[in-house]
Amino acid sequence: MKKEDLRIVYMGTPEFAVESLRRLVEGGYNVVGVITMPDKPVGRHQDTLQASAVKQYAVAHGLPVLQPEKLKEPAFLEQLRALRADLQIVVAFRMLPEVVWAMPPLGTFNLHASLLPQYRGAAPINWAVINGETETGVTTFFLRHEIDTGAVIRQVRVPIADTDNVGIVHDKLMEVGGQLVVDTVDRILAGDVHPVPQEEMPDCGALKAAPKIFKETCRIDWQGKTLKQLHDFVRGLSPYPAAWTEMQDASGKVYSLKIFATEKEAGTPEEPTGTILSDGRTYLKVAVDGGYLHLTELQIAGKKRMRTEDFLRGFRMPDGQMR
Repeated sequence: MKKEDLRIVYMGTPEFAVESLRRLVEGGYNVVGVITMPDKPVGRHQDTLQASAVKQYAVAHGLPVLQPEKLKEPAFLEQLRALRADLQIVVAFRMLPEVVWAMPPLGTFNLHASLLPQYRGAAPINWAVINGETETGVTTFFLRHEIDTGAVIRQVRVPIADTDNVGIVHDKLMEVGGQLVVDTVDRILAGDVHPVPQEEMPDCGALKAAPKIFKETCRIDWQGKTLKQLHDFVRGLSPYPAAWTEMQDASGKVYSLKIFATEKEAGTPEEPTGTILSDGRTYLKVAVDGGYLHLTELQIAGKKRMRTEDFLRGFRMPDGQMR
């Protein structure tokens, strides 16, 4: 079968999923339908509907779009069958019921932003950076009942630099993942696919999870983490949703801060952990286990994100503690 004859249904929602779809469309593959989430209410009064990034791309390129509320709805399943897909591809969408993933004769494969079986779950990129990994990657695998557990088709490894935040790693994996999706389709067409069960993957070590991240997940634990762990924690949540903390001055007033970037200064602080130090002009650092964490980009509640030097020009730095 030629790629022009292979009927593909593509499923995805966020910006991460657009790159793979773009490569399929521009590569001349036959994408017969796109499945994405329903438009999301936005705005102060939730009275404006915003289409997903995948829908915006699909509509701009004349691709049929389906947006089911529930994936087991009889009407949706009828529409999906009518597309007569040979293959389904899932990138950053949602968990599929068997009636959906088992529908096409060539199966359904997923692109996951980790080196499975490591970092199964909703936030693999964040947790890889938070945990200080020096390498991550992307994996294509065939779907089965348990989420992120299907047999692996292919993997590509991607290094993580100590200066990379989750936004940088996201973009790296998006690009590499787009190419991997195309390569996987080509291998399926050529009959050159030999999936490996995840439990047989070599040297995976203890499994690490990647659960969904909530606001409280992002709160910085100054007392419980080392200098490197704190630096990695901030990187793993920047630029979104962002690590945050509370700063209390000598008068007892509490300020809420989001931290977007940090630098490490190794040492043995004399000050208690969590103590804020600043010259009021050029630096703002916190005494922690193993040295000082310099806060280089931050945002105080109600203000814009800025470099620390700019922040200090408009804010009188109080003596106090991080909470």
